[in-house]
Amino acid sequence: MYFPYSFLLLLLLLAASDALVQDFCVADLKLPAGPAGYPCKKSVTENDFYFNGLAAPGNTTNIINAAVTPAFDGQFPGVNGLGVSLARLDLGVGGVIPLHTHPAGSEILVVIEGTICVGFISSFANTIYFKTLYKGDVFVFPQGLLHFQINSGKTPALAFVSFSTQNPGLQITDFALFKNDFPTELVAKTTFLDVAQIKKLKGVLGGTN
Repeated sequence: MYFPYSFLLLLLLLAASDALVQDFCVADLKLPAGPAGYPCKKSVTENDFYFNGLAAPGNTTNIINAAVTPAFDGQFPGVNGLGVSLARLDLGVGGVIPLHTHPAGSEILVVIEGTICVGFISSFANTIYFKTLYKGDVFVFPQGLLHFQINSGKTPALAFVSFSTQNPGLQITDFALFKNDFPTELVAKTTFLDVAQIKKLKGVLGGTN
């Protein structure tokens, strides 16, 4: 009668032991990533734990007047397997990161320069939580919830965001609806938007069908 409990304890001990076998697993970007991330690189140097890609401003000359520069496992191999990553967020005047989700991790944002209106929507009551942030302010976005960032000031804004995962994933709602071949009649049925508006948005974002 003690066998199931003993077996479970053995599995837990083995899992804990396995977690301590190696200190890190630098991503081997030459191999494809799996559900748990990239395979471990065999030869590692200090440069694998260093990344300077967040120093330069992103190009905000685009439809959303914004740019996100990631330091995820695909750009920064050293974070592979560590459950952390970060990104730089540049928002031009009037810039916006539209409603989107990160299915794989929570996010914390800190404002470096400018004024940013941020918010998220809860999943059950659909309650909106939003606030205007200033230099030095911090805001957290729970994992998987729809959220946004808007430059609500009169100058460009800069923020850095960190994630509780090596790659948070990304789905932008507008792109999911209007930047692909999602049939217009189905979009109309599922969003209650009229066909003319859907076709207009598809034309702006490059969608078809």
